[in-house]
Amino acid sequence: MKEVDRNPPQIIPNIQETAQTLFSEIRQLIDAAKQRAAVAINTEITMLYWQVGDRIQTEILKRQRAEYGKQVITELSQHLTQTYGKGWSERQLRYCILIAEVFPNREILHTLCAKLSWSHLKLIMGIDDPLKRNFYIEITQLENWSVRQLQERINSMLFERTAISRKPEETIRHDLEQLRENKQISPDLLLKDPYILDFLDISDRYLEKDLEDAILRDIEKFLLELGAGFTFIARQKRIQIDNDDFYIDLLFYNRKLKRLVAIDLKLGNFRHEYKSQMELYLRWLAKYDQESDELPPLGIILCAGKKQEQIELLELDKSGIHVAEYLTVLPPKELLQAKLQQAIASARRRLPSLEQD
Repeated sequence: MKEVDRNPPQIIPNIQETAQTLFSEIRQLIDAAKQRAAVAINTEITMLYWQVGDRIQTEILKRQRAEYGKQVITELSQHLTQTYGKGWSERQLRYCILIAEVFPNREILHTLCAKLSWSHLKLIMGIDDPLKRNFYIEITQLENWSVRQLQERINSMLFERTAISRKPEETIRHDLEQLRENKQISPDLLLKDPYILDFLDISDRYLEKDLEDAILRDIEKFLLELGAGFTFIARQKRIQIDNDDFYIDLLFYNRKLKRLVAIDLKLGNFRHEYKSQMELYLRWLAKYDQESDELPPLGIILCAGKKQEQIELLELDKSGIHVAEYLTVLPPKELLQAKLQQAIASARRRLPSLEQD
């Protein structure tokens, strides 16, 4: 009788598969370690700059002499450069002083260093308005912007274009606090006016379909302009009501807001009948498309021009509708800035009377 082999041959795993699996796991370990190291280095450097700036600031304020301060910075820069080489110029020392002024609370700055590099902070420190500065701090962390992206958003005057900038300062502080502490983002932090669509590269004369086609060709840039969390769902979304067909130009979902967002494109100025059209879309979406864990849909009516008094009288915000202009050609920065500042001031002047009503 043949003896049974009590030690059957073992199945040897595929060498390439084993190596690939190990590579993927070890790569994750290496990348995670490098990321932690980068954060640690950034934190140490930033906190060093804060300490340097705080110490210089204390010495200068103690003497209470501006000219004395300038001479101290010049002399100190020369000593540091001779000892440690480049990186300790007078300009750098002024940045050190500035970070100590802008972020007097050392613990808050230490927390920010986990998400924001020294280069991020240098850009943010250049913003004088504390509310605007806090806006960029929170949105940069939310969207994980690179330094270049942050610079682009500041240059495009993102804060001034968001709906929140038209609100009272108390509302802005509250919304930013909710975002910081509870990660709750309000629609006003995302909705803009105007939307800058200069990347579409369309002619002076175009139809609504041409505008829609151009947006879809550059959907990635359009999503960036819309803001955080937007996902494209449909073009010309067909809805049927009483055997009549209606079409929503563009339909998106925002995972930050947990809402469907319908966009209607209009070539001319805003007209009052656009409100009822959008309300119909939103109520249909709420009834048939909204999931149980989602908030009611929002509507954005993008127009070439606005009729501000009509928009105020129609109280569109109460219907979840936001009306905004779009610009296919970016005007000179000075003109855009003047227009936005005027719009912000005008909106804030109107708010007390509107709230009393």
